[in-house]
Amino acid sequence: MQLGYSFCPNDTFIFYALAHGKVEAPFAIQEHLEDVETLNRWALEGRLPLTKISYAAYGHLREGYVALRSGGALGRKVGPLLVARTPLGSLVGKRVAIPGRYTTAFLLLSLFNPGFVPVEMRYDQIMPKVAQGEVDAGLIIHESRFTYPRYGLVKLLDLGEWWEDETGLPLPLGAILARRDLGAEAIRALDQAVRASLEYAWAHPEETVAYIKQHAQELEDEVIWAHIHTYVNEFSLDVGPEGEAAVAELFRRGEAAGLLPSSNLPPFL
Repeated sequence: MQLGYSFCPNDTFIFYALAHGKVEAPFAIQEHLEDVETLNRWALEGRLPLTKISYAAYGHLREGYVALRSGGALGRKVGPLLVARTPLGSLVGKRVAIPGRYTTAFLLLSLFNPGFVPVEMRYDQIMPKVAQGEVDAGLIIHESRFTYPRYGLVKLLDLGEWWEDETGLPLPLGAILARRDLGAEAIRALDQAVRASLEYAWAHPEETVAYIKQHAQELEDEVIWAHIHTYVNEFSLDVGPEGEAAVAELFRRGEAAGLLPSSNLPPFL
């Protein structure tokens, strides 16, 4: 079974045990690590049967994929940040670097202020490009949340705070999707395997470190564990009713704004 997930510490932490045969799984797992927008675009092609994906991208894929209850990234104080060299006024007409058109970050900023000019680039290129003045601002995700001051950048907006103020709900960022054609029994077994992998990582965190550092953008222990503690939480173990409500609200707003297609299929089994 091919499984796609990102290089980021929250994903490598969660999937370490599954990728290394430390927990039981219904299929042998072959991992593919890529940046999140590559995974989003692969999912649009139906390329992988099991994959991490942005919730915004999932909004386009509900007919072919279903989200697992475990392994996702939701929470409070986890939002993408909008950063720049100096404070800006209106975003209208401003060139904003984004980590991909199918990322939840881009969907959120489009809901907040649709008048900006998006400039797509890989997430780890955004802060240098903003610092060099090639774009007016940047929408940053992953470890960049903890390191942007090193580039002389200032925070303009925390989209997680905006979302929570607007809805009172946690922010859905990323999910683990399984192709619906795998069948409900196999999908539930995969869900249990992902949950077991996370439980293993929580029980043996020191064992995951070498694998995490093999793929991480930032290698400092402080940054890595801040990232994990921010993005891996109770919603990663099970999305729960509050997480389900948050996903439904994100899809509702995206559909109302004409940014996501509608679907009658439930997002979770």
